[in-house]
Amino acid sequence: MKSLVLERKDELSLRDFPAISKAEETLGPRDVRIKLHTVGICGSDVHYYTHGKIGPFVVNAPMILGHEASGTVIEVGSDVSTLTIGDRVCMEPGIPDPNSRATRLGMYNIDPAVQFWATPPVHGILRPTCVHPEAFTFKLPDDVSFAEAAMVEPLAVGVHAATKARVKPGDVAIVMGAGPIGLVTALSALAAGCARVFVTDLAEKKLDIAASLSPAITPIQIPAQDMVQIVKRETAGWGADIVFEATGSPHAARTVFEPLAPGGCVVMIGGQPDPIQYDAGAAMVREARVENIFRYAHVFPRCVGMLSSGAIDVKPLITRTFDFEDSVRAFEIAASAPPADVKMQIVLPQ
Repeated sequence: MKSLVLERKDELSLRDFPAISKAEETLGPRDVRIKLHTVGICGSDVHYYTHGKIGPFVVNAPMILGHEASGTVIEVGSDVSTLTIGDRVCMEPGIPDPNSRATRLGMYNIDPAVQFWATPPVHGILRPTCVHPEAFTFKLPDDVSFAEAAMVEPLAVGVHAATKARVKPGDVAIVMGAGPIGLVTALSALAAGCARVFVTDLAEKKLDIAASLSPAITPIQIPAQDMVQIVKRETAGWGADIVFEATGSPHAARTVFEPLAPGGCVVMIGGQPDPIQYDAGAAMVREARVENIFRYAHVFPRCVGMLSSGAIDVKPLITRTFDFEDSVRAFEIAASAPPADVKMQIVLPQ
């Protein structure tokens, strides 16, 4: 079974990979077997490639990459009732322990025992097939393509962030960072009811893409433009109702309260590898609410529905597509962080 394997830091290969355990490939009564079609390259995949670890998750053995995926059901377990062979699907990549306290409370994304694709030691799905639970596999409407479906995973982060922000119709938001997560967060904020979203970034080309997504999106290039000054000017001095921090930059995180309106909300999305400075005084005088998100929960069906209805269009974010045979080259390009690219995807042989 040829797969894209991260052998170790800075070394990828496309090779047969017999190390998938028999247990992982055994079809249970409530599982489906999926032939993979399209897999997105996520920043976490690239980080494992370039650094060999993310926080406590260390690549100590060869690991298959990839967790943003769509495909076709080719086999169903005996107790599966909602999916049939031939169904086009997308898959939520985290499988929690159904008996854990977090899962029973509805917070399955923060179950410490969650098994998440391409998070060591769990293998990802840049491979021909996988077995996955029916409960975390979602049928696609005819008007949602495989490419769009592989965007549901990152889109779920943005929708989860907008949900945690408790967006109200007419809110003004700022999204710090115009990478894939920043842009799907901007789209999610608009779909949730924001009247206007300011998007900040260093890269002009990414801001051009942001501006093209909606007339309600205003790009701000940092540091040439002063984010606080622009937002205050455009809101009659009040500030933004919501600030989404999607850069993972400690410098950006230090500024989250500066453009925030009294009573506003900050949502921390970008992962921070180290402790960051936090202006407790600025938060206090605003009575700011601060939310943190870790991946997502309960939003995949909502994402599929919004793609199908046209409430959110992710197609402009897919900037480059590679054949599976070019997977190593695709990761090399992704690791170079081209400023004009947002989401790169890999299409497997069918």
